[in-house]
Amino acid sequence: MRIHRTEYRVIYGDTDNMGVAYHANYLRWFEIGRSELFRFLGMTYKDIEQKGYFLPVSEAYCKFVNSAQYDDLIIIETTVDSSMRAGIMFNYRILRKEDETELVQGFTKHAYLDSSGRVVRPPRFVKDILEENGFA
Repeated sequence: MRIHRTEYRVIYGDTDNMGVAYHANYLRWFEIGRSELFRFLGMTYKDIEQKGYFLPVSEAYCKFVNSAQYDDLIIIETTVDSSMRAGIMFNYRILRKEDETELVQGFTKHAYLDSSGRVVRPPRFVKDILEENGFA
């Protein structure tokens, strides 16, 4: 299974007054991971939407292992599970780059919707690009 890695620096606005990353930011960082994965593959969410498909989150899970701190450089690892019939699942691990300490692991599941809001099977162009690049 191929892993895409993206780096992100924890900014002051991501933290509480003790310098610890606020828990909801991990879901934002998951989004960065999957958005950058698509960008790496040569397409963006905008490209997918312009072709009439949308990928709303249908489920999210996050297991907190350690805390990110202000100014940490983190690595967002993203993998793809494309076995869902009408959707796609992204798995994530977030690590502190300095020592590769695992901070969080989790996933998001997404349905594929067409422009009228109906659930549809994954479009061929997404399946093809994932397969061509070793993510499916």
